Amino acid sequence: MEMPRGLSLASRTLCRSTTSSFLAPFTTTPRTGCRSFSSVPILFAPRQGGGSKDKAAKEKAKRRKKKHQMYKQYDLKEMEQFTLCEAMRYIKAFEVGHDADIPKYDIHIKLRTRKDGPVVRNQIQLPHAVKTDIRVAVICPPDSPAAKQARAAGAALVGEEEIFARIKEGKIDFDRCLAVSTSLPKLNKEGLARILGPRGLMPSVKLGTVVDNPGQAVKNMLGGSVYRERQGVVRMAVGRLNFTPEQLRDNVKAYVNAVKKDSAALSDQIVKQISEVVLSSTNSPGFSLSGDFYRAEPGAPTPRELAVA
Repeated sequence: MEMPRGLSLASRTLCRSTTSSFLAPFTTTPRTGCRSFSSVPILFAPRQGGGSKDKAAKEKAKRRKKKHQMYKQYDLKEMEQFTLCEAMRYIKAFEVGHDADIPKYDIHIKLRTRKDGPVVRNQIQLPHAVKTDIRVAVICPPDSPAAKQARAAGAALVGEEEIFARIKEGKIDFDRCLAVSTSLPKLNKEGLARILGPRGLMPSVKLGTVVDNPGQAVKNMLGGSVYRERQGVVRMAVGRLNFTPEQLRDNVKAYVNAVKKDSAALSDQIVKQISEVVLSSTNSPGFSLSGDFYRAEPGAPTPRELAVA
């Protein structure tokens, strides 16, 4: 159709634009007035392209968890270690001015063990007693033969109701607690386990503190020491500051051997090994022991000199 000559340039331009806009709906996707959205909540929607990252993160967390299943150990080859006499010499220097009967030599046995494994705990009668002021309570009928045995052996408290009342009042003035088997149900009925348990004083058949003949048990406790593993370390006082090197050596040796025996007595699937033995005192830092008793060096005091220092 031939366009009339009279149409202006503006009119012809308007006709072209109108024709173009009219054809647009047939050549492009029509727009609707409804807004589209997903019916799946964002929280539960699958991630796009994040599968490999999630898998890598899970593997990393798994490796980290496996890595920290064991308590951290240090290479002893890179650490300075001391003989027993050398450690005693330095510890005595730190304890100058303190009462020789109050500070104690402590041994820390660091174990190579899992964090979620069973713990080592027991009691031992050391060759040379460390504590001479231990108070033992024996829970038993006050007029029974067991009570007579306990008093003769040196128990500080003997009875049932009297001891129960003292515990409820917060007067726990004893260091060890024994119970005869017939008194254990009464102790449990009083609900005292929640008080004695956290203090490590609750009588237990497993720990050997539930006995029928308390006389010998009291004697053993008065000359014995209790140890328990905490966070891969077993710590116990092994001597007083006035001990001779030979006395301290005997106690350290007996204690280390007892922990070795307890570790070996666990299940075959549980591995516990001694990785380091550290000697310290009440007011001194710790000294890693090499396992030797004495090493002769110029200026080093002899064991005899340390005994009177």
